[in-house]
Amino acid sequence: MDLTLSAEDIAIQARARAFAESYLFPYELECEENGGLSAESLNTIRKAVLEHRLNAFNHAVEDGGQGYTHLQQMLIHEELGKATCGLWAVVWTASLPLKHGTPEQRRDYLFPSCAGRRRSCYAITEPEAGSDPRMVRTTAVRRNGKYELSGEKWFVTSADAADFLLVHAHVDGDSDKPTLFIVEKDLPGVIVKRIPKFMHTYVFEHYEMLFDKVVLDEAKILGGIGQGYELTKDWFVDARLEIAAHCVGAAIRATEIANDYAAGREQFGRPIRDFQAIEFMLADMAVEIMAGKTMLYRVGWEIDQGLDRKLVHARASVLKLFCSEMAGRVIDKAVQILGGRGYMRENPVERLYRDIRVDRIWEGASEIQRLVIAGQIKKRGLGVYTGWT
Repeated sequence: MDLTLSAEDIAIQARARAFAESYLFPYELECEENGGLSAESLNTIRKAVLEHRLNAFNHAVEDGGQGYTHLQQMLIHEELGKATCGLWAVVWTASLPLKHGTPEQRRDYLFPSCAGRRRSCYAITEPEAGSDPRMVRTTAVRRNGKYELSGEKWFVTSADAADFLLVHAHVDGDSDKPTLFIVEKDLPGVIVKRIPKFMHTYVFEHYEMLFDKVVLDEAKILGGIGQGYELTKDWFVDARLEIAAHCVGAAIRATEIANDYAAGREQFGRPIRDFQAIEFMLADMAVEIMAGKTMLYRVGWEIDQGLDRKLVHARASVLKLFCSEMAGRVIDKAVQILGGRGYMRENPVERLYRDIRVDRIWEGASEIQRLVIAGQIKKRGLGVYTGWT
């Protein structure tokens, strides 16, 4: 097992870091102060995404993507995750289930999404359905050769930036027929109910949306009737890996800021890093980051070696659970080291503190990850996590 980064890996990582530092960090305060970015700023970043070859970096070349390995994708997500205000969301990755589309769906949705000409958002969560997708009440009833989609979705992230949605619904109200539908956002019956505000400042919005008898052709079914759960699960796994990498990046940036501050801030005649209370916090932060980073790179490498899909699902839960909770602990210490400065919104550490809290909730809360992990132990034994194969 060789986890040494290749010259190509290092070059991709460096390119992602240069992009984040040059085209995300400088726009953080604009986003924080204005609750978003101007069209001019977004266009500048989008142009840089293409120049740095970061568009659709989660897709194969034949699907219109960059063809990066999973480890390389983790390296990119880690660098992007250092940015605050969710600015990494400007870097479009094209929803993974689109690769399973028909030739026409790939032509109309996947390829334009990879190129940045279109953008999707994912709609699954509902007022009464979150962690248990079988509780979804959004239905697609077949009538006269078409489907009428009706229901309500919450937390539709980046809905304002998207022009079409992937909507998880139950055909004929049957929870054994979970199905994904491609829904153009401008169709009659697609309604923005509310745009709630959240703890973090995020570059895009999280809509609450209604679907009132939206008429869809059968050609808008993605992957077939009844396959929605499997496609959504793959999307969740991809999102959990992404979140884990973002959390590692966020923790690193916060620790670097805290370390530099501790070296330059003097009290009682010496830098505060010389006090054991501070240096022990920095030591603990470094250990936590090393543990998360090691797991992240290992799993990325394993996926590239052909790790079984079920094991990818199992280990993605471990990564999201550990890295999201690790980042919370690390960034909390960074705020403490910076003191009052760490509590100012102009400071990246304060913004990271708010940003990172949702990572223990969305795409499967920490408690759900523990359920997944416990279930894997029951099915496969402890070795799935404690072994090394």
